[in-house]
Amino acid sequence: MIPKFLFRYFKKYETDLHELNYLFWECTTRCNLNCLHCGSDCSKDSVHKDMPIEDFLKAVDTINNPVKNINVVITGGEPLLRKDLERVGKALREKGFRWSMVSNGHLYTQERHISLLNAGLGALTISIDGLEKSHNWLRNNPDSFRLVSRAIEMAASSKRLNFDVVTCVNQRNIKELKELKELLISKGVKAWRLFTIIPIGRAIKNEELLLSDHDLVNIMSFIAENRKDKRIDVKFSCEGYVGRYETKVRDNRFFCRAGINIGSVLIDGSISACPNIDRDFVQGNIYADDLFEVWQNKFESFRNRSWNKIGQCKTCKEYKNCQGSGFHNWHGYKQNVLVCHHEKIENAYSTLNNFN
Repeated sequence: MIPKFLFRYFKKYETDLHELNYLFWECTTRCNLNCLHCGSDCSKDSVHKDMPIEDFLKAVDTINNPVKNINVVITGGEPLLRKDLERVGKALREKGFRWSMVSNGHLYTQERHISLLNAGLGALTISIDGLEKSHNWLRNNPDSFRLVSRAIEMAASSKRLNFDVVTCVNQRNIKELKELKELLISKGVKAWRLFTIIPIGRAIKNEELLLSDHDLVNIMSFIAENRKDKRIDVKFSCEGYVGRYETKVRDNRFFCRAGINIGSVLIDGSISACPNIDRDFVQGNIYADDLFEVWQNKFESFRNRSWNKIGQCKTCKEYKNCQGSGFHNWHGYKQNVLVCHHEKIENAYSTLNNFN
């Protein structure tokens, strides 16, 4: 793995270049679930109408990037509530873009699976959040585990689909990770990412979703140990800098690429980075602005993050490596970071050392 100081130069180079590699499309904010941890507060009766395909494709047509590897990631809400994803998928492929999708899996039937593959779906991410009882609790639905399990089996069976499973770790499922890993392996899953839950959206209201300092260390230890298991690629998400575990839980060091390589078109046409980032950081709107021009010439708050060297970040010795953690950890320009993974880990070790 690249040494810290060289990785900082690499990040600066990537930031200055800011090639658009991933473009999220929040195609709907309708959802067929009412999950306890939803960061977007999506619902069955969204106040926003689904964005017309033509509006999104018109925005995409402004992109003039010499790197022909842009991946459009369709997300929501629940994208599969839309019946026209195949049409937009085929249009994207005709334009030279790859496309992928993030889904809760409930509507992922065999018929839809084949239809999406025929439309050029290249990658898929589905969430499973523990064993049956824990998953259904978080998803707030008694049938969720059964339906998601079915979807995972179908997706894992396709050799040409780049498929991974994500799990949001919380107090109810943290002790199930070993058993869940074996379950995923039995279903043919080859890649598994673990997330923690940031206190945004509905997660603010439920303390069971949030982890203690020692819980976070336990997750890091679990991932570090299980990365030795070649049957499945287990890694921590890109959500935050994890200090002493940086070289142990991921393929590369932490780099929040929001606004650097990752952009988004949100349901109302807003132009931003990852969809869960606070709306204070919106950079424009496709109904008034040229998407690619905004990407090239704005996003200053993403590419120069010196503004967030405040609060605990101001005096942190690791700021040069972390740069304030994941961008979704900031709500507004003048507040503190919501969760500092590095601090939680060091607090846990400090408590353990004091106890010993």
